[in-house]
Amino acid sequence: MQRITLHSHVGSDGILHLEVPVGLHDAGVEVTVTIQPVTPAKAKTPEELGYPPDFFEKTAGCFQDEPLVRYPQGELQERNWDDLFTGH
Repeated sequence: MQRITLHSHVGSDGILHLEVPVGLHDAGVEVTVTIQPVTPAKAKTPEELGYPPDFFEKTAGCFQDEPLVRYPQGELQERNWDDLFTGH
């Protein structure tokens, strides 16, 4: 016996279409289908994700060093992408 779990979607026509690869050829099988609606997972709060209370309220828009300055980055190293794939 082999158990296969598939995640699928019922179309707007109310019909569930399944293609199940079983690895058998020219063989009789017994198939049992259990229909169980999937409920979306509840979104976690920032606290549940490990952030302190009011973290986003206290930090959003708090950049102190106006104006934002991007300093020179130097020259970009030129790369030969062909060497990347040939192992040179």
